[in-house]
Amino acid sequence: MLPNQIPNWIGTQERAAETNEWFDKLNPANGQILCQAARSRKTDILQAVETAKKAQSAWADMPAVQRGMILHKIVVGMQNRQSEIAAIVAAETGKSMKEALGETGGAIQCGLFYASEGQRLYGRTTTSGTVNKYAMTIRQPIGVAGLIIAANTPIANVAWKVFPALICGNTAILKAAEDTPATAWIFGQIAKEAGLPDGVLSIMQGFGEEAGAPLVAHNDVGVISFTGSTEVGCIINRVAAERFARISLELGGKNPLVVCEDADLESATKWVLLSAFSNAGQRCASTSRIIIFESVYEKFRDMLVEKTKKLKVGTADDCDFGPVINEGQLLGMVSAVEKAKKNGAAILCGGERMTDAEHKDGYYMVPTLIENVDPHDEISECELFGPVALLFKAIDFEHALQMANDTPYGLTASIHTKSIHRATRFYDKVQTGVAVVNAGTHGSEPHMPFGGRKLSGNGSREPGTEALDIYSELKDVYINIDPTQV
Repeated sequence: MLPNQIPNWIGTQERAAETNEWFDKLNPANGQILCQAARSRKTDILQAVETAKKAQSAWADMPAVQRGMILHKIVVGMQNRQSEIAAIVAAETGKSMKEALGETGGAIQCGLFYASEGQRLYGRTTTSGTVNKYAMTIRQPIGVAGLIIAANTPIANVAWKVFPALICGNTAILKAAEDTPATAWIFGQIAKEAGLPDGVLSIMQGFGEEAGAPLVAHNDVGVISFTGSTEVGCIINRVAAERFARISLELGGKNPLVVCEDADLESATKWVLLSAFSNAGQRCASTSRIIIFESVYEKFRDMLVEKTKKLKVGTADDCDFGPVINEGQLLGMVSAVEKAKKNGAAILCGGERMTDAEHKDGYYMVPTLIENVDPHDEISECELFGPVALLFKAIDFEHALQMANDTPYGLTASIHTKSIHRATRFYDKVQTGVAVVNAGTHGSEPHMPFGGRKLSGNGSREPGTEALDIYSELKDVYINIDPTQV
């Protein structure tokens, strides 16, 4: 199913890296080599940029409706090969096939939305203060788009970036996540088979420092869109801003879920488990801080611990979540939990790597709940990106809201309550880009904007029609007429 070696796509051509170097991609479920991927470096990125530059003018000249029709063919190709894509996603991430199919379906929905935007690349017409003068705006592409994605939801992340960049008339270079090279590769294959013109999309494999960095720094890459850690986002922001590139950053989160005393506790428990532990907690929108009214704290905590201990970890469809993406990620969160424990935290369940015969070779973390942590301890303010959640007590609603906002991040938040008054005040006042009532903290639908505040991003929003503002320029147009020439 997977090639032994995953090359780059430079336009419609598969190519090894210029150095012919490869790196191993390990299966997170068992630690074995799954495949190798091209280890691209600056020379390879320069080739991809030159290819994208040559193709961009013709792609931009194609009417947006026609661009949308080609993108729709890619969507149809994804639909026809949904099971194959999902099998690759499952193999690379350790997700169950059921979850991988769901993610692939979401990517298809996203692609369909943006393919249709070819018929709706709206500008606007408006009035002028001057007689015989007409005013309007039109959308135009920026040029070459550099797209850098994370491995947590690999095919969804590809769709979130590639489709809006291309529908706006840009050519694009996607730097695939090093932990999910084959998912990006098969998308490139489908795009070629759908008839995407040569050079419109290149997909580059490699590490961030060696392949991502030269893409960010290249003067001919007009827009950079990055999904990943806040630490790397800060570097990208600094480098790209020096040359005035357009920048979109969707970064980390330390997302709160508030449980009020009037909440449906069974429902709240279900949503905490889904938000904190699905996809092994590897979502920027995962719940990692559970803020509970003290009047129901012990009851809810005990319910949550009981249900958490029953979660099934593995790759089968009846499992609740699988491994984290690599061993470094796993060891980092185990270390963070150990440090918190030394600082006085109480581990309610989990806190260590799974070492039984079924899980010992993979990168599995026991689902972990922790209490008695200071809100400003390192573990409270650092995104672990794994199945680890912290419990906090709140005196009342205002205290819970203050705790929810007392974080360097501002991506998503949720509240569970029967009061419309509380719910409304919460979503109005919580300092996040996404707010949810009586459900989880997870992200948006394809037609809705997603992004965060503070260290969670730079204010940009993807997907939704708002992403068009990232990948296009607005040109102000004035038409002056002479009535005597009519």
